[in-house]
Amino acid sequence: MPNISIKGKHMPESPIRKLVPYAEAAKKRGTHVFHLNIGQPDIKTPEVALEAVRNNTVTTLAYSNSEGTESYRTKLAGYYNRKGLKVESSDIIISTGGSEALLFAMGTVCDQGDEIIIPEPFYANYNGFATASGVTVVPVVSKIEDNFSLPPIEEFEKLITDKTRAILICNPGNPTGYLYSKEEINKLAEIVKKHDLFLIADEVYREFTYDGAHHTSILEMDGLNDHAIVIDSVSKRYSMCGARIGCLISRNREVITTALKFAQARLSPPTFAQIASEAALDTPDSYFDEVIGEYVERRNILIEELEKIEGVKVARPKGAFYCIAELPVTNSDDFAQWLLEKFSLNGQTVMVAPAAGFYSTPGIGLNQVRIAYVLKKEDLVSAVNILKAALKEYNA
Repeated sequence: MPNISIKGKHMPESPIRKLVPYAEAAKKRGTHVFHLNIGQPDIKTPEVALEAVRNNTVTTLAYSNSEGTESYRTKLAGYYNRKGLKVESSDIIISTGGSEALLFAMGTVCDQGDEIIIPEPFYANYNGFATASGVTVVPVVSKIEDNFSLPPIEEFEKLITDKTRAILICNPGNPTGYLYSKEEINKLAEIVKKHDLFLIADEVYREFTYDGAHHTSILEMDGLNDHAIVIDSVSKRYSMCGARIGCLISRNREVITTALKFAQARLSPPTFAQIASEAALDTPDSYFDEVIGEYVERRNILIEELEKIEGVKVARPKGAFYCIAELPVTNSDDFAQWLLEKFSLNGQTVMVAPAAGFYSTPGIGLNQVRIAYVLKKEDLVSAVNILKAALKEYNA
């Protein structure tokens, strides 16, 4: 029998999706599953984006340019400029989701065996992208006790070697909901300039900040033009996860020229999805006001309900729509599977994402789960009540 590649064997399973078969089996048994495991918003996609696809006049569904259509990139540059970020269309490469943009970024800045420092816990697929790219993730641990704030800069400097090529952050963070302060971004800017590294910022949740907090983009920082690479996406901003449209942004011409070669190798991003994404840029600000107001209410009620459960510790997110909760269990993978296979309350159960998969360091996060508050408020209350009853039975 032919051998599977070592790389393939080392590709990590998604902690978000690996429990899907158990959830599907539960549904077939008639159990209602509250999905707290995945960042799929229940918010409606802006009608303007859907109408652009319904009413388009395309007669041949042709390739677009490898970097994306000129009209979309120009309009997208206008969006960033309205946000106070000086971006030109030539600084943008449209990708098939933020995921492909991250693969382009890793392929552009790293060779086989090079290292990227990432504060953990981090978006689980960073591990997969790194494995696929032959990149070594070097984690620097942030802690729930500190609300997952940036570790001291000294911790980063200890990890920098001649193989280090970049620092990667997600801001606001998935899975923690942590929002980096301007001071923290400044510290990162200084360290990448000092050591001549790239700073890659996954900013797909930039619109979702709470309590009057401001999102600081690395594109705002002085002197970072050669160092800064931003990853963005329409998936969360416009509740368009299925469009699979993202982008890579950099003012470094060599980065753009190199990333474009990776883009050319996959030909082009999807045409209809670019049409929808371009139209979505006409979404009024009132849409985001309503969405953010809804997420703040959901966050508040979720945190309030979780804190009522004995033995549960939860970090308070300032952005995105996730939080990490520490549970009174020793193995959240086992607990999450048990929830779907063996537990229900009034014919209902919950699906969570075990948090160990959001770490690179072995043995960390084993008693934590990521919860996405993408359900309506009454469903969140029901889900937490189920979780409370489940923990009591599981620990009995």
